[in-house]
Amino acid sequence: MNNRDQGVVQGAGRWLSRALGHDGAPEWNEAPAAGVRTEQEDTLKPRRAFMAAPPTVPTIVAAVLDPTLAAVLLVAMHALFEQSFDGPARALVLLLLVMMFPGINRFKTRGWTLGLNIVSSWAGVVAVLWLFGFGTNSLDAFDPAMLQAWIVAVPAAQWALVGAGGVLLRRRARSRGFRRASVVVGATRMGARVADILRQRDGRELLGFFDDRGADRVTFLPATELLGRLEELPAFIESHGVKDAYITLPLTSQPRMLNLLESLQNTTASLHFVPDVFDVNIIQGRLEDMDGVPVVGLLASPFTGINSLLKRLSDVILATLILLLIAPVLVAVAWGVRRSSPGPIIFRQRRTGLDGEVIEVYKFRSMTTQDNGAVVTQATRHDPRITPFGVFIRRTSLDELPQFFNVLQGTMSIVGPRPHAVA
Repeated sequence: MNNRDQGVVQGAGRWLSRALGHDGAPEWNEAPAAGVRTEQEDTLKPRRAFMAAPPTVPTIVAAVLDPTLAAVLLVAMHALFEQSFDGPARALVLLLLVMMFPGINRFKTRGWTLGLNIVSSWAGVVAVLWLFGFGTNSLDAFDPAMLQAWIVAVPAAQWALVGAGGVLLRRRARSRGFRRASVVVGATRMGARVADILRQRDGRELLGFFDDRGADRVTFLPATELLGRLEELPAFIESHGVKDAYITLPLTSQPRMLNLLESLQNTTASLHFVPDVFDVNIIQGRLEDMDGVPVVGLLASPFTGINSLLKRLSDVILATLILLLIAPVLVAVAWGVRRSSPGPIIFRQRRTGLDGEVIEVYKFRSMTTQDNGAVVTQATRHDPRITPFGVFIRRTSLDELPQFFNVLQGTMSIVGPRPHAVA
């Protein structure tokens, strides 16, 4: 568009703005103040989404290998034992494909560790299949000898194929021209950790570190591994064919990182940022993608998504089984509390539960009754309020058993932090 056409468009815009009665609004050719982002920019600016790394070829092969191998061997065993491949056999093949896909990538595992991994996973699959066959009364549809041979053949074939694939991958990784040259930017503790991981990976060649500090200030690695300053990195990448650069600078070095990224934009190396968050006591740490924004969870609640449902189901099932098993003990302790002193059998105490919610925790009463006043006086050693029977159940923790009813209510969990008492 030339200057004349641009002027025509801007003039038409001003005319349309006045016609609509927006004389006081900024005209279309007026730029906003420096450093001010307009609402249109926030709306029209494309979102930069963080994509997941594409799966590797060994990962895809492993995903298909396990279920396909088990299904193919099942067909082969039917032919070997001269068994008809009828409806139950076809249903078993479909069940195998659903259960075992995707397979686990074990090509980097070797020796007996590989064998134990395969056998343990296959044992779980066989156990589920047996329960399914027992529940549907379909085990009689298969020859027992054929099933035994198939159960033994599948992990043996997996071990052989995965082991051979691992050998081929390692040989290919060591072949000429296949090793990917890498450097670490930042001679920090995290940088040393990344370097150790790279040295253990086949097909990787760590050339060294780049840091603005001199060799006398670097304490995490030998001085011979320090290749130069950050400003020398672009030229080094081009001259040595570096494929990957791992940036492990501390989070306080943001200006240096921005300058570094700008200087490396025209190179052919892939840049990876490794944030050093491990100095924090991480609890349930995980990575999330929040509408294209990468989020690193440091102290995150584990009760999100399907985990919350699974946790609740496990609590209900375990608490029900435990209560059924300890029912005689509950009756005996309740009788002992009733005989020890007058008052209720169950002591209910208010405590702080999940998200600060006040809950009532159930315990067998081990002390004489008292008013629940404004101040909670915790029991002490040789407390005169504790009954003789209460000493016994407190020492053996039998007074805590009614809390499994709290688990059924959903106010407590079998595994979780201890709730603190409140007035």
